Amino acid sequence: MDTGILIARLVVGLVMAAHGSQKLFGWFGGHGLAGTGGFFEMLGFRPGRLFALAAGATEVLSGVLVAAGFLGPIGPALMLSVMIVAAVTVHWKNGYFATSNGIELPAMFSVAAIALAFTGFGQFSLDALTGLDAMFGGPTTGAYPRTCTCTRRSRGRVSKSRSTTCCHVPRTRRPSTSGTETEGPTSAARTCACALSSALRRLWA
Repeated sequence: MDTGILIARLVVGLVMAAHGSQKLFGWFGGHGLAGTGGFFEMLGFRPGRLFALAAGATEVLSGVLVAAGFLGPIGPALMLSVMIVAAVTVHWKNGYFATSNGIELPAMFSVAAIALAFTGFGQFSLDALTGLDAMFGGPTTGAYPRTCTCTRRSRGRVSKSRSTTCCHVPRTRRPSTSGTETEGPTSAARTCACALSSALRRLWA
């Protein structure tokens, strides 16, 4: 899943950044700030150059954030906002398909932004590398925490507690003097990790 999310992020993010660079710098056959600003003034956005700068910068920034997997839902939110404006002001009256300059392209970018906001950026992202994924809602494989059961054994009795994050502390066993296997120190470590992570989740919430 992380590989799929990475591919989606790179394609959506880099294409959006390139789309914005057309407005800002005239790259990839774009019209730059002057040409885009004139078009914006025809739409009623004045001063056109300032609005062109805002739109282009938002597209580039959102694309870079999504491609890099940085700052959680901020990039998708910026992308969604600029696509909604584009769809309503330019494309809506032309129907759906891009062949008639309809809303097809903004709709696809909007759906991708919403999907990435819900799934999170995955393991192969700057958020995962820096630990920011926890701040934005959950483990690196999703924007929302998964639930797991942490098991603790004490004197033959088993107790279970629910935690909002999965614990992957390895379990070890050691032989006892009676010849049976008992839980090693890492079992207690796992229980503590689950309890601590659950408490931290409640504080962030």
